[in-house]
Amino acid sequence: MNILAIECTHEALSAAVLKAGIVTEAVSSDWKRAAESLVPLVEQVMTESRLNRQELECIALSSGPGSFTSLRIGMSVAKGIAYGLGIPLIPVPTMPAMAASLRAAAGTVMAVIPARKGEYYYASYRAEELSSGVWHDEVQRGSATDVAAAAAVLARSGETAVVGRRLIELIPLLAGSGAVYREAAHFSARSLFSDAERLFAGANVAELNAITPDYRQAFSPNGG
Repeated sequence: MNILAIECTHEALSAAVLKAGIVTEAVSSDWKRAAESLVPLVEQVMTESRLNRQELECIALSSGPGSFTSLRIGMSVAKGIAYGLGIPLIPVPTMPAMAASLRAAAGTVMAVIPARKGEYYYASYRAEELSSGVWHDEVQRGSATDVAAAAAVLARSGETAVVGRRLIELIPLLAGSGAVYREAAHFSARSLFSDAERLFAGANVAELNAITPDYRQAFSPNGG
């Protein structure tokens, strides 16, 4: 398949093209300027992959939860391209996609994404769930202490990894939880391809208007 994927939910910005099994990806550290950076990033990977826009079969988007502003920008760009080309937009839930990108052979993976200041989204997935691509939709929100406590409970039942980006407040608390922290540097737009291919069969161009970011909370001017 030929797919364009976009990931800009939090702390990183990336776009990738899958063309006949070959991945071309561009990553930007300018995540807080997604409005100015995302379109040039998409143009870069399209040019480097030598894929004509008309050859794209679908757009994959990391749909959240995450930053309200970045999710909105990513969705607008992805929808604009999908509308213009008349192809499906495939929202890929960020939490299980991030957890799956760790490629844990066994045990449980907890994905963690910052919400408002001092709060986090977190969700746990068993390795067999991630490998099957059949996920639950149970995302919780709480303080760093809540996340560490949940990780400790999981760790008592077996191998547990906590994956996220720059979880400065949370990392010290995890030290005594029994869970192992892994930085999500490996999670990017290319991480969406396998799920997008699986979900493509059920995608419908007519459903574009109904696709919305998975905000999980109301917008707050101070919430990011």
